[in-house]
Amino acid sequence: TYQASHIKRKRRSRAEIDQLEEQIYTVLREDHPQSIRHVYYRMTDPRLPVPINKTDAGYNQVQNRLTLMRRKGMIPYGWISDTTRRGYHVPTYKSASDFVRSMAQHYRADMWESSDTYVEVWAESRSIASVIQDDCEELAVSLYPTGGFSSISLAYDGARTINAFTDRGRKRALIIYIGDYDPAGVLIDTALEREIRKHIDPEIDLLFHRIGITPEQIERYDLPVKERKAKDRRSLHVKATVEAEAMPAGIMRGIVRDAIESFLPERMQTVARAAEESERGFLLYWADMMAGEVA
Repeated sequence: TYQASHIKRKRRSRAEIDQLEEQIYTVLREDHPQSIRHVYYRMTDPRLPVPINKTDAGYNQVQNRLTLMRRKGMIPYGWISDTTRRGYHVPTYKSASDFVRSMAQHYRADMWESSDTYVEVWAESRSIASVIQDDCEELAVSLYPTGGFSSISLAYDGARTINAFTDRGRKRALIIYIGDYDPAGVLIDTALEREIRKHIDPEIDLLFHRIGITPEQIERYDLPVKERKAKDRRSLHVKATVEAEAMPAGIMRGIVRDAIESFLPERMQTVARAAEESERGFLLYWADMMAGEVA
């Protein structure tokens, strides 16, 4: 024990650090934003000139290097997503016209109005959610990060939302789920589905679709795996584990978008964008009238 505690970890050379930074920059330049865990898993690829170990120490190396690279201006801060820490703000306005002008930019047309299916996305972690959030917002679907096994309160709130939207004439709801493939991860979505079904209208046809991570994706995308913990007796059919963040962010976003858009009526995005532009113009004109800037 004494000897092991005094073994010094081999320090990387300046050339190796430069190469690691180049690898990180290349991954983020090609696809951003990404979470730290997504970048970390990309850096564990043994085919890289300077691969990172699949350990907590390896994760810390990538995390620390990303901090330094952002502070030095080597990569933009916005290339890294983090929804685990956020501030809470109270918006104020100079006048009613200023309020209307500010709110105009948030106006969204309902591109799902003619769809018979209500769609939302659930993710096992905030790290995953942070990577797909922009796509969910663009396609106007709700996004729920569970943080592991979901609280019954969150599942109940999600069921209430499904009930509210299906009251508008839709009788089918789809939940798209993304989570880890490990002994706990394959149970989380099952528990979530079971809890939500307790609270939704029994007349609603609920579809629950896990789009990642799946055994087929592990093989198809050659995702890095870890051995399962020998003492964990859950889900014995899971022989090796893969975290959802191991899937490249761009591929994950593409899978999410394809799943959502398969239920979106054709051309509705184009129609909704045109309607939004028109309505925003009216709101801005109204704001100008309130401010006395137009006759």
